[in-house]
Amino acid sequence: MQPVLDNLDLFVDGFLRSLSIAALAAVGSLLLGTLIAIFRVGPIPVLNRLGAGYVTLIRNTPLTVLLFMIAFGIPALGINTSFYNFGVAGLIIYTAAFVCEAERSGINSVATGQAEAARAIGLRFTQSLSLVVLPQAFRAVVPPLGNVLIAMAKNSAVVGAIGVGGDLFSVYGRLTSAQGYPPLPILTGMAIGFLCITLPAAGLLALTERRLEVAR
Repeated sequence: MQPVLDNLDLFVDGFLRSLSIAALAAVGSLLLGTLIAIFRVGPIPVLNRLGAGYVTLIRNTPLTVLLFMIAFGIPALGINTSFYNFGVAGLIIYTAAFVCEAERSGINSVATGQAEAARAIGLRFTQSLSLVVLPQAFRAVVPPLGNVLIAMAKNSAVVGAIGVGGDLFSVYGRLTSAQGYPPLPILTGMAIGFLCITLPAAGLLALTERRLEVAR
């Protein structure tokens, strides 16, 4: 582990960079995934088909292919930004499909009588969904949604393959290729860095589950 200790500052910077990618992607995928889930359960057929098509297409596209399409295909259309932004956007687009399905399963688990009661007292669809259905659905989807977000945090390592720079993936390339360090200790340092992201996330998920069980 001496190579890790000798380059601890690089690993700390890489950890913070990877953490920022995971955090931004988590927020973005939750927002986009919730919107698509609303499309899928809503009463507008066009939006139903749009949401179903999005989920089918993205879930059956490998993340690496999607990232490279975004990072190297979009600039060909004249849209240019940093690889960091492209990587975060690709991770959001990919993860949102899985967030959508997790939330849709939770929405479908809410008794239909709840929505019918909301309509009976005069609530519109959006009000019924936001005030009655979604709060109950989110309690049911905490475990699967948490698993999706933890997987997304690990998938942030793949984002480094498109040349984001400064993340844990790039630290590996810099130390093994440019400076000739042996791969095993560097990979071990990377694994520890990602564990520092995923283990606290798993603990927060478990705590959230216990609190919601008490609330029920």
